[in-house]
Amino acid sequence: MNATPPDRHLFVVVGATGDLMDRKVLPALWEIHRRHEVAEGSAILGASRRPLSDSEFQETAVRALLAHGAGPEGEVRSWAQSVLRYRAIDGTPEGYGGLADRVREVESEFHLPGNRVLYLALPLSAFTPALMGIARAGLSKGPGWTRVVVEKPFGRDLASARALNDLIHSHFDERDVYRIDHYLGKETVQNLLVLRFANMFLEGLWNRQWVEHVQITVAESLGVEGRVGYYDSAGAIRDMVQNHVTQLLALVAMEVPSAFAADAIRNEKVKVLRSIARLAPEDVVLGQYGPGSGPSGPTPGYVGEPGVAPGSRTETFAALRLRIANWRWQGVPFFLRTGKRMARKSTRIVLTFRAPPISFFPLAEEYELNPDRLAITLQPDEGFDLAFEIKVPGEENRIQTHRMRFRYADVFGSMRDAYETLILDILAGDPTLFVCADEVEASWTLYDDVLRAGLPVHTYAPGANGPPEAARLAEEWGHRWNED
Repeated sequence: MNATPPDRHLFVVVGATGDLMDRKVLPALWEIHRRHEVAEGSAILGASRRPLSDSEFQETAVRALLAHGAGPEGEVRSWAQSVLRYRAIDGTPEGYGGLADRVREVESEFHLPGNRVLYLALPLSAFTPALMGIARAGLSKGPGWTRVVVEKPFGRDLASARALNDLIHSHFDERDVYRIDHYLGKETVQNLLVLRFANMFLEGLWNRQWVEHVQITVAESLGVEGRVGYYDSAGAIRDMVQNHVTQLLALVAMEVPSAFAADAIRNEKVKVLRSIARLAPEDVVLGQYGPGSGPSGPTPGYVGEPGVAPGSRTETFAALRLRIANWRWQGVPFFLRTGKRMARKSTRIVLTFRAPPISFFPLAEEYELNPDRLAITLQPDEGFDLAFEIKVPGEENRIQTHRMRFRYADVFGSMRDAYETLILDILAGDPTLFVCADEVEASWTLYDDVLRAGLPVHTYAPGANGPPEAARLAEEWGHRWNED
């Protein structure tokens, strides 16, 4: 979101031979270098346990980029050889001394001023030793600026998140900490602020007087797909609700910030999270997908996936009903859900507006006057639809629901990948799209009791929109889940 040109720097990736580097970080670095959005002469240093030479690391990077669709090959190879360097580390705090030496070598080779990004592309269990090793090796402070990047999940619960924040703050100032939630880098998510605050007619309707209820759905059609090692110890609440879904909730429900600036936006998001009423067990429904069939044949249930613990009760679906106790949203229910192996991949926010208090239209029994709805689709087919009622031409008084439709692809074509946006903001020193310490702790506060409650986990069929029990959350308040 910041147009400030980045300084010349060294981009250090700890965990540089992992899946996250291959699929997300490396392709994003290649794209922003290819488009000359990075200061000329900057370098990238990979670090991980695998013993590789510079040339071997460069070759693995070329293969990963070509598999990702980058090209042409000669250009990719030339770039990798010119900017990528490597250092093997053993993962212990003591092992980071060699990384510090290598950082200084590369900075000398490229004549860099000492600006550094320390990107931890690591699992949660490795954050603490990595941060301790970085600090012990003197890498938390440098000749120029130093920024540390931490991927989700940021903790497993409130206590671990606080402990991780305390550790980070003992070595880094909060302004230099970039906690990535890649959903915030999506153009459509950023556009929520513009849609709300640059369109006065919408902002005037964005409150309890006009909105009946709000739904946020983050649905995935695939299963765990090779992430069992992490997912079976996490589940849907830790993996999706506490971060992605709650960030969307905060952006939808926040008040108008005092300025379009990181602190102002973050403060309003934190206020929303702290205004959410405590969740009761009856406000949450958990589910786990069972066996079924797909386009390629039979699909296993979650407990049949390779590597899942026998009898695992890890939830692959979560639906929640929230209430925000503030002047804007008092009495408006927010329904959240996320799950795997659902009917289709979709991330949508639907605001359902209040129906007219009295309908004076003489409608036939088979017709129903539907409330107006604003549906914001964040992925795929990004855009929004405004559904409203019209009269069908003719003498009979027939009313139908029709939609005004906007799609980004129709106007702008393809959009930048979220990781490219976020990395450019890190380099520019703009933390607007990143999660601050207060947000992390406020979010975990919401779900700590749910994680400890031992709630039942209901089975649902692949291709369904969660277990039937989830319908209760909306029906008890006179609503139903939007499946359009």
